[in-house]
Amino acid sequence: MKYVDEYRDPAPARRLIEEIRRTATRPWVLMEICGGQTHTLVKYGIEELLDGAVELVHGPGCPVCVTPLEIVDKAIAIAAIPQTIFVSYGDMLRVPGSHSDLFRVKAGGGDVRIAYSPMDALRLARENPRRRVVFFAVGFETTAPANAMAAWQAKREGLRNFSMLVSHVLVPPAIRLLLDSNLSRVEGFIAPGHVCTVMGYEEYEELAARYLVPFVVGGFEPLDLLEAIRMLVRQLEEGRAQVENAYARSVTRGGNLAARQRMMEVFEVADRNWRGIGPIAQSGFRLRAEYAEFDAEKVFGVEAISAPEPPECISALVLQGLKKPVDCPVFGTRCTPATPMGAPMVSSEGACAAYYQYRRHIAPAGAQV
Repeated sequence: MKYVDEYRDPAPARRLIEEIRRTATRPWVLMEICGGQTHTLVKYGIEELLDGAVELVHGPGCPVCVTPLEIVDKAIAIAAIPQTIFVSYGDMLRVPGSHSDLFRVKAGGGDVRIAYSPMDALRLARENPRRRVVFFAVGFETTAPANAMAAWQAKREGLRNFSMLVSHVLVPPAIRLLLDSNLSRVEGFIAPGHVCTVMGYEEYEELAARYLVPFVVGGFEPLDLLEAIRMLVRQLEEGRAQVENAYARSVTRGGNLAARQRMMEVFEVADRNWRGIGPIAQSGFRLRAEYAEFDAEKVFGVEAISAPEPPECISALVLQGLKKPVDCPVFGTRCTPATPMGAPMVSSEGACAAYYQYRRHIAPAGAQV
């Protein structure tokens, strides 16, 4: 197949669904990791089509969703400083902090700008040498190489007015945390295709062997995901726990070696706090000491800012696959995309936003309808 519409063809989709239903002798609980996969699964009603054969739960695969509240508060504090240009991807602007968000800072006169690449922030730093330009470097391993390249280029050019507020997290440590939990029901994982395009899938082989849980690298179109589910169900039925690749047009076992090399030249692995989940050891990136001059937390002295999570938001349980968005008592009422209480309702990849857009009619388990 060469074209996107071929990956959305209903005829092969029906065949895959029928094969999955024939193969499954019991309902298997599977988790997709990436928020882009979540939106495809929800939009096309794949879970309903597989009801009785597969239960899909949604993992912490949205980088906006897991950016901790304290980082958002740091971003807001920096963006409000005069003569600062704060540059971010658009979906971070409405993520609620403790008392505000970046849109409100912009409305109040702060110079907050939307970018599509960290290179846009570098250009602004070159064009505005008397102003400090900060890029909000958020994401999983997927966006880390581009952000690393921005810091590398800034150092090469001597752009002293450029810095980055880094909030990069890594997928395998989060999966390990989920599998170590006594509450987890997940029996197989659809590994994130974009992350694996950069990192490959060698890291998942250790997880599969240690926890005896299968992984299949999945893409983002309906047929991609149905094929990944088919492969997972077959492994589970056969008692296997291996890593397989259903996204070979983009992913190789070793990933993008040049991107990984640049990324590890600029970043080092560090402990990270995940929104709603808490601290996970060795689960993120921070700038290496050689790039400390580009660390916005140090440049602006906001390292001490901390913030508690709002008690009403159950995003932690959603991100761990323990609850569905419709299980939240404020879902679709006090928490909507226009008035979000948590990041999963804001992000274009958030599970709550996907359910709000496509599945508001689905009642929570045990509800009277």
